Amino acid sequence: MSTPDRAELQRIAQTVDTNRKRMEALEQQIGRLEQIRIEQVQTIETLAAIPPEGSKGAMIPLGSGVQIIVDIPSNPGVVIDIGSRVQAENTLSEAFETISERGEELLRLIENLTEEFNNLEQETLVLANIFNEQIAELQGTEPELFGNADEEPPPSTEAAPITTESKPKRRKRKRGTEFTLDD
Repeated sequence: MSTPDRAELQRIAQTVDTNRKRMEALEQQIGRLEQIRIEQVQTIETLAAIPPEGSKGAMIPLGSGVQIIVDIPSNPGVVIDIGSRVQAENTLSEAFETISERGEELLRLIENLTEEFNNLEQETLVLANIFNEQIAELQGTEPELFGNADEEPPPSTEAAPITTESKPKRRKRKRGTEFTLDD
């Protein structure tokens, strides 16, 4: 196989590897955003559970299994983070609207990232198939190429069918001797 073809194989393998890393990052980001979305839905459900006349003796979780007992007045104020650790008090209906808008924005972002992930996955599959086809063609026409100790095979990916069993065993070199063609 000529050098440009070999360089193309290496470029494809690197692109596939880069795409896989990007896909992993997208998966993690989508997972985090879905957790935030679940939290938003739970918040809306909790706010909806507050009766219009308020509630006496409601237990509000603080975390670590600790809850505080409070009286919730009718039409309570709800404090919402509006960004940069700035918080503002809103009415219950304003809080529903704000959280719902944020939820819609979050869903659009998740959809965009999912679409990006799917496109990247398709591109990666096409490149991996091209890589595998070229490797198969290479092994079918010139199998001795990877047996030569001077040349290294292109970086392998999970999709690469290259094995190390085809390489001949190297002889041990004695100290102070020159390299031979077999080394």
